[in-house]
Amino acid sequence: MNLLSFSSRARRIGRTACHIASLAMAVASSAAVALPTTTALDAEAARAMAATGARGLAIAVIDDGRVQQIRSYGQRNERGDPLQADTIMYGASLTKAVFGYTVMRLVDEGLLDLDRPIAQYLDRPLPDYPDDDKYAPWSSLAGDERWRRLTPRMLLTHSAGFANFAFLEPDGKLRFHFEPGTRYAYSGEGLILLQFVLERGLGIDLGEAVQQRVLDTFAMRNTSLRWRPDFARNLADGWRADGSVEPHDERSTVRAAGSMDTTIADMANFAAALVRGDGLSERSRAELVKPQQPITTASQFPTLQAELPPAQRHAALAAGLGVVVFDGPQRRGFMKGGHNDSTGNTMVCLERGQRCVVILANDVRAEPAFPALVRFVLGETGAPWRWEYGDMTFWTSTSGTQRDK
Repeated sequence: MNLLSFSSRARRIGRTACHIASLAMAVASSAAVALPTTTALDAEAARAMAATGARGLAIAVIDDGRVQQIRSYGQRNERGDPLQADTIMYGASLTKAVFGYTVMRLVDEGLLDLDRPIAQYLDRPLPDYPDDDKYAPWSSLAGDERWRRLTPRMLLTHSAGFANFAFLEPDGKLRFHFEPGTRYAYSGEGLILLQFVLERGLGIDLGEAVQQRVLDTFAMRNTSLRWRPDFARNLADGWRADGSVEPHDERSTVRAAGSMDTTIADMANFAAALVRGDGLSERSRAELVKPQQPITTASQFPTLQAELPPAQRHAALAAGLGVVVFDGPQRRGFMKGGHNDSTGNTMVCLERGQRCVVILANDVRAEPAFPALVRFVLGETGAPWRWEYGDMTFWTSTSGTQRDK
């Protein structure tokens, strides 16, 4: 063999070796990591709470579609009563994931079509309905016929064109900011409109529908979209960013966008059922976590920010039905967050291995630790944390090498 042939062969062998190494790295990065022990998880949660100052935090871990760990830490109120697995906590926008699942049950039952215009479900034009504090000022849409093009799919994928809520508009009036169905912009008001269609158009009481199709089905005995007096026995207040305490709000009105009270044990049951696809047809389960509408902004809030240039967008981020869908090193995942001034919640699930982490915090200061805590349990998922939380400074754990000890 001459020197030229040897050199050419060596280059080919080198390229092949590099290719094999790259494939091995890809396989390794996509492989599911072993779950941490309960002792390791407890220690990591303690580190996160110490670093962020959070007073209360609860975590559930699902693997192979089954609840494996339910842990609660810290306090549920200023008196120092312990946060427990059955402590009632505010679900915030995790309500939207429960609502999305409920809607797909109604689709399976033939009561709703995702692509049928909502006008066909109502007995009068939407702006003609009297304004009702339970919903939104639909009368604001008088003279703008674009409401007739809205479908349940658009409302569930936050592509209606509304602001998050009408009361955030300078004049308090609901309006379209873009053509329905053309882009994503987070809107609780869109989900409230779908609730209105169900209740006024189809005669379905949302609270009862969720109770029958979700809460009773998945043994979520301490969850409701409406306040229950028995919740007061073991109730979590919340801590704001400045360390002040916010009493738990007794939400007496069912709101698809965020009225749910729940517990970490109940949300663990829901996440496990959701990642398994229980109760849904194969088609509806696929629709739930299919990329329905590309997400084209740098962050979730503010909701009506300008779209990024195509080259700067998160290529694998989209709206599902009631959840956000992403692709990462462990393939397809979905997530939903929840937040108010004293609450931070997240649910991150991976289709592969039917794995989830659910975190409920009755202290908004816990949120900067969510990416590290999820990564500690599931490994790198590719969850869009920067989009979810904007310019938040995240807590970085240094204990990754100790996770199994």
